[in-house]
Amino acid sequence: MGGRKNEQEQDRDPRATLALLWGEQEQPTRGPKPTLSPQRIAAAAVELADAQGLDAVSMSKVAAEFGVSAMALYRYVPGKAELVELMIESMLAEVPDLSAAQGDWRAGTRLWARRCLDLYRAHPWALAATAMRRQVMGPHQLGWLDAAHAALEPTGLPAAQRHQVFVLVVGLVRSLAQQTADFDADQDREWNRLTGEVLERHADRFPALTRAIADGAFDPPGTDPLDFGLDRILDGVEALVAVRE
Repeated sequence: MGGRKNEQEQDRDPRATLALLWGEQEQPTRGPKPTLSPQRIAAAAVELADAQGLDAVSMSKVAAEFGVSAMALYRYVPGKAELVELMIESMLAEVPDLSAAQGDWRAGTRLWARRCLDLYRAHPWALAATAMRRQVMGPHQLGWLDAAHAALEPTGLPAAQRHQVFVLVVGLVRSLAQQTADFDADQDREWNRLTGEVLERHADRFPALTRAIADGAFDPPGTDPLDFGLDRILDGVEALVAVRE
């Protein structure tokens, strides 16, 4: 894993990316008046990714949306890596309002998770763009993280444990979003057919799995998968809170 970074990654300046995300980059004092902005460019890129996927996003394709050359965009955005960071910021523009939870940490966490899952499902490309890595974050992304921690504050758990709970919740959300993004009804039916045929021939080798399937293990869930997963996580958190009291 790892390997040598490409030339573009080696030349990236995290401070420049940070300034771009926060609107703190130096403005040119000479030359023609800017006709675009990083925010407009990012919004166009988000639309392109929503329609065709993240791999379809390129500086040239985004430039074509504005009727300009790719070189014209480099006046506003250094490259695709920075563009993707701006796209994430654009996608996260509406930081969740958890005031309806009124200090109920379970309700607040549930509301945050639901909003997050809705966002991933609306923008499937974001799963790849926000892989679990430390990255430069803009105000919107930090706003989402702040909201999650605010929702968990009433638990009274130490900050490190609250963050571990956040990681569990966002991991659940991302897993469910990935399942939605990967789902293909035709492929699912074919998988079920072929797997069923295999197990009919080899049921004695996989008795527990055979019994589970016969008992409906792979049937559509009777409850919302997000609610089920959150209840299991939050029940565990509640038990941890009770032990500390």
